Amino acid sequence: MADVAKLAQVSYQTVSRVLHDSPNVRRDTRERILAAIRQLDYRPNIMAQALVTGHSKTLGVVSFDTTLFGPASTLLGIEQAAHGVGYAVSIASLQSLDRPSMLGAVHRLQGQGVEGIIVIAPQKSAVDALRHLSHRVPLVAVEAGPDESVPVVAVDQFAGAVAATRHLLELGHRNVWHLGGPPDFLEAELRILGWKSTLKAAGIQPPTCVRGDWSARSGYEIGQRLIKIPEITAIFVGNDQMALGLLRLLHEAGRDIPRDISIVGFDDIPEAAYFTPPLTTIRQDFTEAGRRCLRLLVGLIETDEPSSNVMVAPELVVRSSTTVCRK
Repeated sequence: MADVAKLAQVSYQTVSRVLHDSPNVRRDTRERILAAIRQLDYRPNIMAQALVTGHSKTLGVVSFDTTLFGPASTLLGIEQAAHGVGYAVSIASLQSLDRPSMLGAVHRLQGQGVEGIIVIAPQKSAVDALRHLSHRVPLVAVEAGPDESVPVVAVDQFAGAVAATRHLLELGHRNVWHLGGPPDFLEAELRILGWKSTLKAAGIQPPTCVRGDWSARSGYEIGQRLIKIPEITAIFVGNDQMALGLLRLLHEAGRDIPRDISIVGFDDIPEAAYFTPPLTTIRQDFTEAGRRCLRLLVGLIETDEPSSNVMVAPELVVRSSTTVCRK
C-alpha cells in the first residue's frame, strides 16, 4: 500500500479508503490510485487485513468427495455466491461424512480462521455428526439437511416428488412406480415420501419401491427387473443418471418411450435435454440454493440473530419422455 501511495502521490490512508470503497475520496484521486494499483499489480494481504479488522472474509465448506451432480452443483453454487459478496471459500472434501471426519474437518477450518462454515449434508451420517459439532463459528447445512440443530437451506425434495408423480397421474397413468436412491441419502427418502403421499392422496396403493445407487448402471440393471412387470406404464426415477440407464435398457428391450412407458427424472442435469428421448425431469436450482445459503450464513456472521430454515422450490420441466397413457 505504501508503494501504491507513493506512485499515486497520496497518503497511505487515502489508498486504504479507496480499497474499502469509501465515498470520501475525490473521483480523480480514486482513478489515480486505481491506476497505480493496476500498474503495480497490487493485491491486498488478506491475512494482514484479518489481523487488523478481525474479519478473514473467508468461509469454510465441508463436502464429501463425489462426482454426484447434486452435491457438486451445490458446491459450485456456494462458491459463486460467496465470491459475489466478497468472501473467499476454503473447502474440506471428505471421503465420508461420519462423525470423526466431520469433526476433524470443522476443527481444521476453524484453525484457518473462517468466519462461518457450510456443511453439504445429504446423508444421514452427516446429520448425526452435525448434532455433535461445537458452534464456535456460525454453521449452516445445505441440501436435504438435518433437524433443527442448525439452520438448513434445501431444495424442496418432497414437493419435487409430488410434482413428478402428479404429472404422470394427470396424464392418465393408473399407477406410478418409483426407482429410488440409496437409503442413506435424506433426499432419496424425501422423494419416496412425496411419491407415496401423492399416490395415496389419489386413492392409489403405492407399488414396491426399488432402489438404485444414483448411477446409470444401477438404473440399467434395475430396468431388467422392471420390464418383466407388464402393468408398468409410468416410472418416476430418483435422479437423471439412473433414468439414463433405464432409458438405455428400455430401448434395448424394444420399448417405445413414452408410448409404452413414460419416464420422469430428477435434477435436470445439463445432458437431460439430449437424452433419447429428451427427459422430463425436476429441476433443482442449485445456484439459488447457494445464494440463499450464503445470505443466511453471512446474516448469522454479521448480526448473530437466529435464522429459520430456507426452502428452494423445484420446477417440473416437461420434455418428450412422458405422454398420455394409452393402455
